[in-house]
Amino acid sequence: MSELVYETDDKTLVSTQGNEDAAVIEFPGDKALIQSLDYFTPIVNNPYKFGQIAAANSMSDIYAMGGEPYCVMNIVCFPSKKLSIDILKQILKGGLDKIKEAGAIMCGGHSVDDDEIKYGLSVSGVVDPGLYASNAGIEAGDQLILTKPLGTGILATAVKAEWENATDLENKMFAWAGRLNLSGAKVIREMGLKGATDITGFGLAGHVLEMARAAQKTIDLWTGHVPIIEEATDLAAMGLIPEGSYANKHYCSTLVHVDERVNSLILDIVFDAQTSGGLLLAVPKDKMEDTRELLLQEGDLAAHVGEVVETRDTAVRIY
Repeated sequence: MSELVYETDDKTLVSTQGNEDAAVIEFPGDKALIQSLDYFTPIVNNPYKFGQIAAANSMSDIYAMGGEPYCVMNIVCFPSKKLSIDILKQILKGGLDKIKEAGAIMCGGHSVDDDEIKYGLSVSGVVDPGLYASNAGIEAGDQLILTKPLGTGILATAVKAEWENATDLENKMFAWAGRLNLSGAKVIREMGLKGATDITGFGLAGHVLEMARAAQKTIDLWTGHVPIIEEATDLAAMGLIPEGSYANKHYCSTLVHVDERVNSLILDIVFDAQTSGGLLLAVPKDKMEDTRELLLQEGDLAAHVGEVVETRDTAVRIY
């Protein structure tokens, strides 16, 4: 397994190949360090795709701040006495391929024998100290741009339930959840954006709430403009909504205002717990055209889903 996990790189001064206690990596000058960690249980049946999704999700926090993943370490829980080690190799290969796509260095990791598969990464990223984005960086007048559609939580629930066309649903989910948020991070840096977040387990509405509270502003979210994976609405109507989405909606119920005209199914999807979702970018009006053009050129979405306004009685208003 070691040949699959550890690789040498010209930036690596000391690696784990000689059973060293830690890796030593050259660090770029005049940069700020971003660190994050994430891992979860499988949301798809294909182990290689699971590895790719988990790796993309783990690196997303770095991209959300405008950074670039620099070096990563695997976090693995695996029932080695119950499942073939080939499954683990496929998970790790998927992760490694996605890490290579990001241009980052894989420099080791840690594994635990566990009853349930879990996989993810500890990620160290770099960013120019003057070019990072954060939840608190939004300003009144900023327009909100979303780079991926919603619905991966709902599709994952259907896949786990072995719903009709589960393989097609898995492929549809992978097309977005397996996609790096690399382009969005590049846009943050090139356009000098100060406010951004990635959409993951708290759902779009939950992460919007985090931004509004961090910046002490109010955000208006327009459900009619939110992009949704085509099959997610029908699946939601059948009740295939993950438990985490209900928890998101319950937590936010006293903190957001929902217009009475909002479709209840669309509202459920706005709270859908995403895995490896897109970036939500806060864009000044004079940078909107250039920002959307850059995102579309890279194959991302550029959905205009809301705006930041001055502080009102409610942090988030959903229309």
